[in-house]
Amino acid sequence: MKPVRPRLGISSCLLGEPVRYDGSHKRDRWISATLANYVDFVPLCPEMAIGLGAPRPPIRIFGDLGNERVIGADDPKLDVTEALETHARIMAGKLPDISGYIFKHGSPSCGMAKVRRYPTNDAPPNRDAQGRYAGVLMEALPLLPTEEEGRLNDPALRDNFIERVFTYQRWQQLIRGGITPQGLVDFHTQHKYLIMAHGVVPYRVLGRLVSQAGATPLTETATSYITRLMPALKKPASRKGHANVLEHLQGFLKKNINRADKQEMAELIQRYRRGQVPLVVPLTLLKHHLRKHPHDWVANQVYLEPHPSEMMLRNRV
Repeated sequence: MKPVRPRLGISSCLLGEPVRYDGSHKRDRWISATLANYVDFVPLCPEMAIGLGAPRPPIRIFGDLGNERVIGADDPKLDVTEALETHARIMAGKLPDISGYIFKHGSPSCGMAKVRRYPTNDAPPNRDAQGRYAGVLMEALPLLPTEEEGRLNDPALRDNFIERVFTYQRWQQLIRGGITPQGLVDFHTQHKYLIMAHGVVPYRVLGRLVSQAGATPLTETATSYITRLMPALKKPASRKGHANVLEHLQGFLKKNINRADKQEMAELIQRYRRGQVPLVVPLTLLKHHLRKHPHDWVANQVYLEPHPSEMMLRNRV
């Protein structure tokens, strides 16, 4: 059966649609040429959706922090604040099956952070605001993996986002199929080392939650689990976290490889821990040994393939 591709919401301009205020677009090459091969996009433009059209008068964020309005840059009487907020809430209810969202950086409607804000006292603009549509949508869908196209140029941030997207999609499939105590246990088991790489504390907390799968209401347990899992994965895994996981995985080979191979593996893990080699070096050697000496439990670990390997996104540091 062909794998189901994740569906991602995305600012339409990033796919080349001429929906910007000046009738242009901001097509992103990596998104359109690479990521598009592995996900399905749901293109969305809130400014077009609320009837502004293209081309259209530009809008900007104006006011004191915490009391901003989205108004016309040339016509202050044009106020689309409530329209953007309402549209965001409507879309949050219509997009329950998307597994992530890519927003347009700097947009007064779609920017996730550091959007230009014009104070009321005529002071120079600050980059401390959030696009109104993006802010309301993220508040309504707090577990949804989100990112901006500019930040996806950073290999570590890109890998983290894609990892979260595919993890969230697997969770959505679990829920749609009808979650059971065993299903929750299996999901956690498959993601154990992925979680461990992001932190020992969430690894322990989530493990305790799963151990209660049959003793507490399942819906309550599942909700607690995912509301802790997604924020934990959002924090990038550290070298220490990855090295810890690599050492655990190496332990499954202790009876199968000789002393020289063990020493080589251990040395590469330590070199990675010290920042002397990228993660792909010890990980490739580890996977080589695991192919020669397969272990069913390890083979099911999402950590080894958090997303399609051919995406060439594993640039974890």
